[in-house]
Amino acid sequence: MDLTQREYQEIMADCRSIFVKKNSDYGTSWRLFRPSSLTDQLYIKAQRIRNIEESGQNAVGDDLRSEFMGLVNYGLIALVQLHYLQLGKEPQSLDDILKTYDHWSQNTYDLMRLKNTDYGEVWRSMRPSSFTDMILVKIARIKQIEDNQGQTQVSEGADANYQDIINYAIFALIMLPK
Repeated sequence: MDLTQREYQEIMADCRSIFVKKNSDYGTSWRLFRPSSLTDQLYIKAQRIRNIEESGQNAVGDDLRSEFMGLVNYGLIALVQLHYLQLGKEPQSLDDILKTYDHWSQNTYDLMRLKNTDYGEVWRSMRPSSFTDMILVKIARIKQIEDNQGQTQVSEGADANYQDIINYAIFALIMLPK
């Protein structure tokens, strides 16, 4: 296993652990979010990161690491929500939700590996602010797709954009000092 794969999986395990703990604290209250609200949650987190990057000020105190981890989990939550909306049914338990979370986590990891084959490790040469900008672009695309009731003419759907957000957030986490 190469360095990127190991770092990626360590971060994803940390994100999953937070997801499980938050579900213990709050239950599955996040299931009340509509997809557009999840997109807005992603936007809020990404814009906060950008504001901190540009101003150097962090009044709330949550560090960038936790914000990028929030982007990973909100991206996966959006994919879980889309999954159950497409099925037209509700999950029966947290175990069902975790299986779907793990499915999308693995699917997104597999996508990263495929793209890394084509692009190599070029992301390691990117500026940290570029990850934030790419995430904001993906969020803008999702908003447009949502405004078009999910219809695209030649572009990927919202799910692919959520996966890209997750991958960019994980790349940012790999590059952030621990």
